[in-house]
Amino acid sequence: MKRVLAIILGGGAGTRLYPLTKMRAKPAVPLAGKYRLIDIPISNCINSGINKMYVLTQFNSASLNRHLTQSYNLSAPFGQGFVEVLAAQQTPESPSWFEGTADAVRKYQWLFQEWDVDEYLILSGDQLYRMDYSLFVDYHRTNKADLTVAALPVDAQQAEGFGLMKTDEEGNIKSFSEKPKGDALKAMAVDTSRFGLSKESSIKKPYLASMGIYVFSRDTLFDLLNKNPLHKDFGKEIIPESLSRGDHLRSYVFDDYWEDIGTIGAFYESNLALTQQPTPPFSFYDEKFPIYTRPRYLPPTKLVDAQITDSIIGEGSILKSCSIHHCVLGVRSRVESNVVLKDSLVMGSDFVESSEERLLLRQGGGIPLGVGEGTTVKRAILDKNTRIGNNVAIVNKDNVEDTDRPEEGFYIRNGIVVVVKNATISDGAVI
Repeated sequence: MKRVLAIILGGGAGTRLYPLTKMRAKPAVPLAGKYRLIDIPISNCINSGINKMYVLTQFNSASLNRHLTQSYNLSAPFGQGFVEVLAAQQTPESPSWFEGTADAVRKYQWLFQEWDVDEYLILSGDQLYRMDYSLFVDYHRTNKADLTVAALPVDAQQAEGFGLMKTDEEGNIKSFSEKPKGDALKAMAVDTSRFGLSKESSIKKPYLASMGIYVFSRDTLFDLLNKNPLHKDFGKEIIPESLSRGDHLRSYVFDDYWEDIGTIGAFYESNLALTQQPTPPFSFYDEKFPIYTRPRYLPPTKLVDAQITDSIIGEGSILKSCSIHHCVLGVRSRVESNVVLKDSLVMGSDFVESSEERLLLRQGGGIPLGVGEGTTVKRAILDKNTRIGNNVAIVNKDNVEDTDRPEEGFYIRNGIVVVVKNATISDGAVI
């Protein structure tokens, strides 16, 4: 794996995850109480023996850069490991920003080519899954492929939202179709039982969807990028072009948990799924394949007469006489007395306010960090550093599906109330 370079694509402006991406790049969005989305592909790389990683982004990259700097130092003595952010930049030769996944890689190919590596592993920065990339790369090498695409077995309903691969019995890709419908969709069905799925699963999931994860052989990647300068995207243009010119393309079937965290709804459901009992669909409790993040050295969480069920609580939190059910609370969360939290994500805080500071704030008419006394929060996301007053009700009382209220500090997406980072919700407010 020393001869593999990983390129993690940070995505575009993250409009579907807005307002969580209002002040941060999509890979920097908090996850599971203490992690960020970018920790997933980086941890997968580290656990797979891959220690050279670039992260490409062009929107709000300051917090992402800070997180990576504080979390990952892979350049131990005599080592070459690194995790480095490459932000979009304008030059005389390339006056535009990144215009797609392939275009982002093309604009920095001068840097990627400097490394003496054999393969380039292209990853996404907004997916939740656990994969040993060394098996993926070994499969690519064993089959002498030019390009290998990670494939997820899906059903017909899911298939309409993906690029689909039609393969032969050995896994060679014969055709590729981007988000087909109707008869075009049916034509892409394959017998997925040949890739290790049970008979029941193969009947339910007869389509192979591209996960947006690729292994390119060195010459193939740069040849495709340079001979097709107008091609901006891997899925829509580069893969079909590679097929049409006769390259050897293989599918690598991954039949395990995988979630594309592309929307507020998907982000919300993926986080709350982590609280499932007895075993969640994705677990952070795997000693053999851990997920890494920034070490914070926070004190343990303190519970004072709190009732908590089916929830995850980040370290450094203080929870008073409250009721919390089916929630994920981030680091340094503060929840006061007589609070009810249900089916919600509370992302916690970047800093701590002392008891004296909180008292002075209240005396001066301000609102301390966290969730104030007597407040009820249901089916909501409270972003970092939010200040929720006393006796507030965040319950989407009118069952609104989508609305923007930036002047009031919140948005509603997919019926989920999202209170934006650093927002203050005044005492007695009803949302």
